[in-house]
Amino acid sequence: MSQSVFDKKVLSAIQHLHPYVKHRLYIAESIGILPKNMFSSNGIIDDSIVELYNKGFDKDAQMHTIKLELFKIVERHLKTLFKKEAFHKNTLSTDFILKDELESLNEVYTIDADFDFIMNDELNDISYKQQNNQNHMFLYDIDDSTIFNAFEVNDVTPKSKEKFLGSIYSRLPMKVSDIIDLYAFGKLDYNEISKVKQLDIERVEKIFKAFNKRFKKNLV
Repeated sequence: MSQSVFDKKVLSAIQHLHPYVKHRLYIAESIGILPKNMFSSNGIIDDSIVELYNKGFDKDAQMHTIKLELFKIVERHLKTLFKKEAFHKNTLSTDFILKDELESLNEVYTIDADFDFIMNDELNDISYKQQNNQNHMFLYDIDDSTIFNAFEVNDVTPKSKEKFLGSIYSRLPMKVSDIIDLYAFGKLDYNEISKVKQLDIERVEKIFKAFNKRFKKNLV
């Protein structure tokens, strides 16, 4: 296969990488892991493409295989970045806590016991938690249609969406919200997610079943 054909496959494969990476950066910024506007999806994806080429990836591979490999590389880059920058979470300015607005969310939007149980063990991501074990909630202020469309929810007011999504993403471990974003923004199916995250597909399905149930229940 010619280099130009491989290049076209790479370009086609990154179609959903940008919205996925943009959202992961937004969530990391919102919960205090990353400083605002310091990192861009373009830089992370460009570095991932360079790594793909440098490792001599099979040029005869199908586009689907190339896409999954790029998602795996991007995952590693994001994981490294978040671990490196996680100290920011302990220095989050109170200007971003929005106490008065968000205290009212505590009784309305919760992730109850059986959902937490599913998110424990290997998916319980403690590496990004604050030392006081309290996650500050935030107001979700970007286009939320992607998430609600992915889970077939259309009858929620914009104000409720902002508060709800801020509460959800504040409470979910990063490894779990990453799985949700691979589906909603990366447009990967359960089997593809299991390959990218190196999890049993049954595990992925269980997570989505629990998330979807609580997602819709807490909107009521």
